[in-house]
Amino acid sequence: MSKRKLSNLQKSRIRAVQEQRMERAKDGNSITIHKIDNVDDLGPEISGTVVSNFGTQVDVEANDGDLNGKIIRCHMRSNLDPLVTGDKVIWRFAEPYGVVVAQIDRYSELIRPDAYGKLRPVAANVDVIAIVFSPKPTAFSNLIDRYLVAAEAQNIQPVLILNKTDLDTENEFSSINQLVHDYKSIGYDVLSVSAKTADGFESLKDYLCNKTAVFVGQSGVGKSSLINRLQPQANAVVGSLSIGKEKGTHTTTVSRLFHFAHGGILIDSPGIREFSLTHLTQEQVINSFIDFRPYLGRCKFRDCLHKSEPGCSLLDAISQKKILQSRFDNYHQIIMSQESERR
Repeated sequence: MSKRKLSNLQKSRIRAVQEQRMERAKDGNSITIHKIDNVDDLGPEISGTVVSNFGTQVDVEANDGDLNGKIIRCHMRSNLDPLVTGDKVIWRFAEPYGVVVAQIDRYSELIRPDAYGKLRPVAANVDVIAIVFSPKPTAFSNLIDRYLVAAEAQNIQPVLILNKTDLDTENEFSSINQLVHDYKSIGYDVLSVSAKTADGFESLKDYLCNKTAVFVGQSGVGKSSLINRLQPQANAVVGSLSIGKEKGTHTTTVSRLFHFAHGGILIDSPGIREFSLTHLTQEQVINSFIDFRPYLGRCKFRDCLHKSEPGCSLLDAISQKKILQSRFDNYHQIIMSQESERR
């Protein structure tokens, strides 16, 4: 169903109500609230966080009032933009359900192209992308760099987490230690942990405390084991409870937000486990290699492709061992894969 068009008078009324609600916001921050309708028959306004999305309905955790901490299934007003897990909202309660009446501006969002190439958000207000890798299955720098590009392009802090440190034989760690050294030398945070023995978990908990994080990484690296260590209920099955005509219908992939006992938040969603980079331009990709940045714009030729051109500042930096050859190769692999995927 398409959204109804608003008259200028209705738009003016909405802007006026928005300003009033901004004044009433309890957190004292400067925020913008989007698109609302009349819901005078409901209870008072309550701030909340979307913890799960079922398409036309969302589960919202109340952040204040008598319902603080409770999770309520909510409808969304017709003029709201689509919500995703992590969104901050204003909602009103009418037992046994609620209605989301406004959305607070996101300070960050994870986006990815859908099957038609249109960019869609999959999580909101994320602070950290935790990129998990391990000795088994074999870790490859080109996959890690794809995740890093996705994080850098969306201005979300990445952290690398080496899992399965309990696999301590020399053969299994000979290459992984080099990866850890390389990424630390570039300037990335790298944490070494074992989901099996809990080794290194105190450092991981401290790092994630008071942050909202998502975990990504290839299958088999132990993301679920890490998440279960941090929050044992994170893998609980999310029910499909619904209201009215929506009974039994919800999206096939359900995102979920969990609180860590030590502080911090996890957003777990199939939609953010892998990232396509087809929507990024070549300039966005190369700028997402943070170790390349000091040398960009310094090539002899303005249209330098950084392949074999004379006076290429990146090639010069590689010869001086200021940039890793593997990172340079991974950059070109990403560009070639983009062209292939677009075709």
